[in-house]
Order: sequence, then structure tokens, then C-alpha cells
Amino acid sequence: MASKPQKQMKLNAFFHPAGHHLAAWRHPEAQADAGVNFRHYVEIARTAERAKFDAVFLADTVAMHEGSLDAQSRAARYVAQFEPLTLLSGIAAVTERIGLIATASTTYNEPYHVARKFASLDLISNGRAGWNLVTSATEAEALNFSRDKHLEHGKRYERAREFADVVTGLWESWEDDAFLRDKASGRFFDPEKLHILNHQGEHFQVRGPLNAARSPQGRPVIVQAGSSGPGKQLAAETAEVVFTAQQTLEEAVSFYSDIKSLAAKAGRDPDAVKVLPGVSAFVGRTRQEAQDKFDQLQSLIHPAVGISLLSGMLGFDLSGYPVDGPVPDLPETNSHKSRQALSLAIARREGLTIRGLYEKIAGARGHWTIIGSAADIADQLQERFEAGGADGFNVMPPHLPGGLDDFVELVVPELRRRGLFRSEYEGRTLRENLGLPYPRHPAARLAQAAE
Repeated sequence: MASKPQKQMKLNAFFHPAGHHLAAWRHPEAQADAGVNFRHYVEIARTAERAKFDAVFLADTVAMHEGSLDAQSRAARYVAQFEPLTLLSGIAAVTERIGLIATASTTYNEPYHVARKFASLDLISNGRAGWNLVTSATEAEALNFSRDKHLEHGKRYERAREFADVVTGLWESWEDDAFLRDKASGRFFDPEKLHILNHQGEHFQVRGPLNAARSPQGRPVIVQAGSSGPGKQLAAETAEVVFTAQQTLEEAVSFYSDIKSLAAKAGRDPDAVKVLPGVSAFVGRTRQEAQDKFDQLQSLIHPAVGISLLSGMLGFDLSGYPVDGPVPDLPETNSHKSRQALSLAIARREGLTIRGLYEKIAGARGHWTIIGSAADIADQLQERFEAGGADGFNVMPPHLPGGLDDFVELVVPELRRRGLFRSEYEGRTLRENLGLPYPRHPAARLAQAAE
């Protein structure tokens, strides 16, 4: 009897323009204008593709982060950077296999816009697109969309659930072979293979159909990043990839088990929901070299920027508190609920001051940060993967391009040596490479059931 193939990790390359560390843009080797430098993105996307990463992953928000003007002027977070779908459309033209995942908010978009744009990216890339479904988290975003305040957390998730239903319904406007394009008969599409959505819901009324055809992967992959109670439920019901943040192995295993269980209760195959936690790895040829890389970036954090980052994550302005004093008890936020809980748990567990907490999360905003040699990094990734805490990871380079180069040159070969990561892509679409099933059109499923 043939032995069962070893399970392998899925790896996404999660890019912030100059890197994920709060002070990344100040690194001597960083591309300071990375956010508006297309050539920079082409080079790092190609590096990730050469390494056989599953996808490039881009976050987004539709406002500058809040804070004092002094803090804003010293940070490169969401200040001057490309809109992600526009950027990934350009990257699609200069890559062949790597997936292209972008963030789009369900709070400050309409479903038809999102469905059409991601369907277009999916067709442009020949089946490599993914939509990171988020609900938006900041009051600043509301002010850019004719609202006085941010929608309440629970309402945002109610809207998001219906939003996802509408988008996926629009993506099913056409069956796979609907477009005949038959010049002889003069028939461009088969009318029987067109399906009008006619959605009437609490938040949306959308007739359809979508004026974009299905792609080679059927429809874009849906990614979801919420870790609150409503966020986990939304992910279990809709997501095919779940991006999350856990600090400890125990927390990761618990979250993983919870998502898989919720997916099963929602009538889904748990293996069709891939859990990919974020990890920021500082890699060196020796442990000391890795530590030196970490210390160098930590030394570049400006206190005003650190306090601004922490205030945003906690949903509470800390600028009036002593930076070397304790993190105060805070009311529950209407913004990043899961991230607030995570940050406060770190502060209480480790007895951190405000400065200590912002230094702790500066590398990856509360995501898992690990420091060491290639073997050290691989050991920790393997432990979490094999213990049932992850199906793979969203790799968050501390600075770019160097942090990505370090991971690709040092860690990826070590993972391959252990049989934990691919040497070649399994297919040409993002679904094929992630090991996700092809989403058969409902009409095809009904026809099969009737046979």
C-alpha cells in the first residue's frame, strides 16, 4: 500500500509597502517610496513566485490612520500607497502562477462593485484572484463616506454576511460554458445559462446579472480575517482562507479547532477552510544575526508612532498617558475587538508598560513574531503546523525587500528539506494551489441531482 503523501504548508506573502515592522520604511535598505513604486512590487511579487508562494496578500483601508499630525507625519501606514486591485492587476501581467489577494471592505463598498472588480482581476490573472473580506475598523473611514460615525460592530457583520451572499450570487450569474461567441449563428451567449440574482435583503437590493464571465477557477477565493465571535462565524460560513493572529501554540490550536468545528456545523468541509495565521520572521544565518536585525528595527520606532499604533489597535487614545506607565483598563472598542483583546492580554500576561506593549506589537501589530536561524524558524512553524494550529502561514516580512529575501533564501529551503513545502506549483489557479475544490455552478449541481 502506498504511503499517504506528507501534508504541506500553504504560504502567502503578506506585503505592506516597505514591510510590516512599524519602522520598516526607515530601514537603511528599505524602499522608502515603496507604496507608490510599482517596480518594487513587481520585484517582490516575482521573488515570492520564484519561491512558489501560494499568493501575494495586500491589506487596505480607505482612510489614513488616525493620530496626531506629528505621529501621522512619521509613519508610512496607509498614507501614500496604491489601491490594491489596481496594483494587483498590474502584477498579474508580469507573473504567471502566484495568487493575488486584495482587501475590500463590505462596510464602504457595494456588492456589485466588489463582485465586478474581483471577477475582472480573476479573468485578467487567468484564475488567481482572492478577495479578503473585511468589515472596516476605524472611525476615520466613516468620515470619508458621508457618515458621522462608524457602523456598530454587530451591524457591520450582519451587513458583511449579506454582502458576501450577494457577491457570490453575482459570481454565479453565468454558467461555465454560457458564452458561445458563435459568429456563424450570431449567438454571443446561451440565454438558458444566464441566471438573474434578484436579491432583496435587509441591506441590499441587487438585480444582477454581473457583466463578467466565470474564470478558470470558477470564482475568486474568499479570505476573511476577523477573529471576534461574529468574525469567526462569518469566516466559518463564507471563507475559504482564514487570516488570524495568535501568540501562543495553545491559542492557535484552539482557534484552528474552533473554525474547523464551526465550518462543519455550517455544512462545509472543514478541509476547504484553510487557516493561515500571520507570522513575522526575523531570520539570520545565526541567532545573533537575527536578533541584531530585530534590534535594529526596534531602535527606529518613534514613540509618537508607537503610541498612535497602539491607540488604533486598542480603540482608545493613549497619548495623554505616561508612556512608561501601565496600560490602563479600557472599555470595549467598536473597532478591532479581537485585536484589542489580544493586545490587552499580552500586556497583562507580560506586565508591559505602554512603551513595552507598542514595542511588543510593532513588528507585526500583534501577530506572531519569531527570531532566529532558518532551523529555529522552521522548527517553530513546523510545531504549530503539525500540532493542528495552522494549515500554513501568511508570511509578514519585517522590511522589504530584505525580510522577504531572508525568508526565501534561508527558511524555504529548510522547509523543503523537511518535506513541508512544495518545490513546484500544483496547478495554474489559486484554488488548485491551495487545494480548494472548484465551486461548481448551482445549475450544474441541480442538473446532476436530477439525473
